[in-house]
Amino acid sequence: MNDPLARHRKLVEQFPDNELARFSLGKALFDQNQFTEAKGHFELAASRKPEWMMAHILLGKCELALSNRSAARVAFEHARRLAIEQNHEGPLTEMNQALAELAQTPAE
Repeated sequence: MNDPLARHRKLVEQFPDNELARFSLGKALFDQNQFTEAKGHFELAASRKPEWMMAHILLGKCELALSNRSAARVAFEHARRLAIEQNHEGPLTEMNQALAELAQTPAE
């Protein structure tokens, strides 16, 4: 099975409670700009593993792509706190930049 989306859907079908399978399917969907569906998988992964920084970052990016600015801000702020706690400089810089851009861009 070469299609990553089909492969990840099958894994979620087999292991619906597995947060890694959900995250992986969310990422495959995200990479294909299917933000609404991806968002649900990132929400589930983040709720099961609240310390999973990347799930929060990608959830925020989905929210932003769907024009849910306040939800994006919440996800990015959570990811920023995790980046600080986990000493991840790159994601911290990315979240600081994303939050600054949200603060400067007027809501639509």
